[in-house]
Amino acid sequence: MRVSDIEQLFTPTAVAVFGASDSEGSIGGMVFRNLLAGGFKGNAYAINPKYKEVAGEPCYRDLGQLDKHVDLALIATPADRVPAILNQCGGYGVKVAVVHSAGFGEYGERGINLQERMVEAARSNRIRVLGPNCIGAMRPQHGLNASVGQDLPRRGNVALVSQSGAICTAMIDWSERRRIGFSAMVSLGAAADVDFGDVLDYLALDSQTQCILLYVEGIRNARHFMSGLRAAARLKPVVVVKAGRHPAGTRAVKSHTGAYVGSADVFRAVTERAGVVQVSSLDQLFAAAQVFGTRRRLAGDRIAVITNGGGPGVLAADRIIELGLSLAQISDTTRQTLEKALPDHWSHGNPIDIIGDAPPERYRIALDACLADPEVDGVLCILAPLVFGDPVATAEQVIASAKDSRKPVLACWMGGKRVAEAQELLAEHDVPHFDSPEVAIDAFSFLATHQRNQKLLMQSPGPLSQEDAPDVEGARLIIEGVMAEGRKTLGTVEAKAILSAFRIPTMQAVLTRTPNEALMAAQALGFPVVMKINSPDLEHKSDVDGVRLNIDDAQSVRRTFTEIVERAKRLRPDARMEGITVEHMASTRAARELMIGVTRDRIFGPVISFGAGGTKVEVLEDRALGLPPLNAFIIQTMIDHTRIVRLMGAFQHMPPMNRVALAKILQRVSEMVCELPEIISMDINPLIGNDKDVVAVDARIKVDYRPPQQTTYGHMAIHPYPSHLIERVQLPDGKDLVIRPIRPEDAEMEQEFVRGLSEQTKYFRFMQAIKELTPEMLVRFTQIDYDREMALIGVVEHDGSDVQVGVARYMARPGGEACEFAIVVSDTWRNLGIGARLMRSLMQNARLRGFRVMDGEVLSANSRMLALVKSLGFRIESDPQDMAVKWVSKVL
Repeated sequence: MRVSDIEQLFTPTAVAVFGASDSEGSIGGMVFRNLLAGGFKGNAYAINPKYKEVAGEPCYRDLGQLDKHVDLALIATPADRVPAILNQCGGYGVKVAVVHSAGFGEYGERGINLQERMVEAARSNRIRVLGPNCIGAMRPQHGLNASVGQDLPRRGNVALVSQSGAICTAMIDWSERRRIGFSAMVSLGAAADVDFGDVLDYLALDSQTQCILLYVEGIRNARHFMSGLRAAARLKPVVVVKAGRHPAGTRAVKSHTGAYVGSADVFRAVTERAGVVQVSSLDQLFAAAQVFGTRRRLAGDRIAVITNGGGPGVLAADRIIELGLSLAQISDTTRQTLEKALPDHWSHGNPIDIIGDAPPERYRIALDACLADPEVDGVLCILAPLVFGDPVATAEQVIASAKDSRKPVLACWMGGKRVAEAQELLAEHDVPHFDSPEVAIDAFSFLATHQRNQKLLMQSPGPLSQEDAPDVEGARLIIEGVMAEGRKTLGTVEAKAILSAFRIPTMQAVLTRTPNEALMAAQALGFPVVMKINSPDLEHKSDVDGVRLNIDDAQSVRRTFTEIVERAKRLRPDARMEGITVEHMASTRAARELMIGVTRDRIFGPVISFGAGGTKVEVLEDRALGLPPLNAFIIQTMIDHTRIVRLMGAFQHMPPMNRVALAKILQRVSEMVCELPEIISMDINPLIGNDKDVVAVDARIKVDYRPPQQTTYGHMAIHPYPSHLIERVQLPDGKDLVIRPIRPEDAEMEQEFVRGLSEQTKYFRFMQAIKELTPEMLVRFTQIDYDREMALIGVVEHDGSDVQVGVARYMARPGGEACEFAIVVSDTWRNLGIGARLMRSLMQNARLRGFRVMDGEVLSANSRMLALVKSLGFRIESDPQDMAVKWVSKVL
């Protein structure tokens, strides 16, 4: 399928600078001079009607006078001229523009209107725009400095994408001392068009980029951000630092960029689910860049520490424990090797203190032994500049050992001038080095976090369980009935009915409006009972002492009814009192009080929380967050992240809690969130669990109307696996064909399918000669977001196993109105109508997703494909730029 539509931002052959000038302080002048000074190998043109020459180069009035091909425009003119310049660029085939100019959305209503005109001009001319109000972009390998104000950084394999131009310039400046090189730098500015998702799509497949760093202030389009983030994280490490984690910082971010900012806890859950690493400072961002730039990964979290001083080793060990990593338990073989090579008074354990007089060779022996130890996943070497020892020679020994190891080796050469040369040497040979043991262990933790979050990334849960399906329609009718009455908060009985519809065990609640009704309910349910105020205006029943427990006789029921109502009216005379609910008292035997909640983040949509419950839930703040949809793996990860998990096992006289039942309830809550976008918030508190059962004792649900234009699952940041698209059809030969969306676990089947295609079919599909899919292509083809892209595979059963016989896919084009398709069918399964069936299903899905046009490129020699699309009503045209290609399109 198509190359990224922002490719020319990184690999242009001709660049025009609008607003180029020799005037002192001119932004256009800085941009043009930077472009010339960076060693750009393509053509650079100055555009400004006021000048004949700029920086010793010819200057043109406009593109008409230039009359040469340009594929990247850098615009540094007054803001009100930008829309007209974009219209001019569209007429000359410019694909991408960088708008350095300020004066748009950050300047009030007039600026917002001007920004809208700019975006409209860009879209009508099919130009992607970076900015406005941005520093620009850099591509050191190509000598491209399309930015304001500084020289190109050294070449490397780290890409930086930032919403702040100041952060870009500072990090590039700092990177020189740390000897970190860049493959690309992008300053997004106001991100009126090109945003994180677009840049991540390009960098994910960029062979020059091995690690991506993001500085994020806020997110506008959660789906686009998540899609790009997850796609990139499947192929290479992505590290994020998030600004605005606290209220004061959030206010500053809003005033600075106008970006929308999500909750810090929610954003942490987002990054974990996306398989990326979130750090809290720019120093940590650099530390992560160093360790991920080496391409070595942790297989586990067991760290060995080699040191020539006890104190630094203890600091490292403390930090390992604090971060939840493990001090490696060295094997007997390693211990025996060290016993022979080290002085008698070495530490005889981990940290491995090889004594202050350690020569370089002693470091080498200890390091080689640890790297060969299957109980060790990574090693930190610490050197304190004592009187004995040679920092440079020791660094050389560490470099030699690390070079041939697949395990990560980190170095901490402590001090300043005495170790500076050794630090330079370590950096030159790509051994990450740090100034303190704690920072080095932090870097190890980033590797461990990446490994853990990658497992979350691989999860592709569906929206609904296959067994004991919930009554979704019944639940929806309850919600519609509540909203029809003008209410947004469900009563206790209604909320529990929703839970029951999704097969969540609840304590039956009976709503009563008089003391005598309460008595009859108590007699029917059985003593002891619980009585609770029922009011849509009370956030917490405990605010008015509205919950009474263990009521065990008839007189107490009637007396308690009156007391609760009178006290509630006195404390909250404005609140509507609908009555008292009566429930049987839940057993407290071996009980743990838990809580499950749902909130609606204004950026990332519904978020599920789990933790300790009861009346002190806000004080304890023991909770873990997860983005739906959830599955068993994600649920267990959430549970394990809480402190209450320690009380779920057996202790004192209590048997272990039934975690299987708890996991089922969390799964059901996930299904509820997926299927009922009307739910804005929910609290199940307390959720009482013991060794037998887990039961929802109380629940509160708030609802609201869903936007009429919202698509299925459009309220969620992560699209569930679309199991509703699975269909079974019969082929002419009687075989059953299953058409379904592709899954990550289909990778091996997809690879075998491509390997089995004829050379001609491979060429027709990929427009190049390939033997099989590269690892990067395989990830991109099988791990999709089901939102802006879809892949439907055809599967048949053959010799007792599933075999893929075809695949049809589409990917959204910018703007959201059109999508590009591709399809291929196995050579051995031709002439059975498989291609037509796949395409019809794909077109139907694209139509339901809101796409108006489906298009694509077909080689002119591919007569079978041209016949297929013609039969499906596609329009076929010749490509004026390439006669070997046909352009096919259909209005959906």
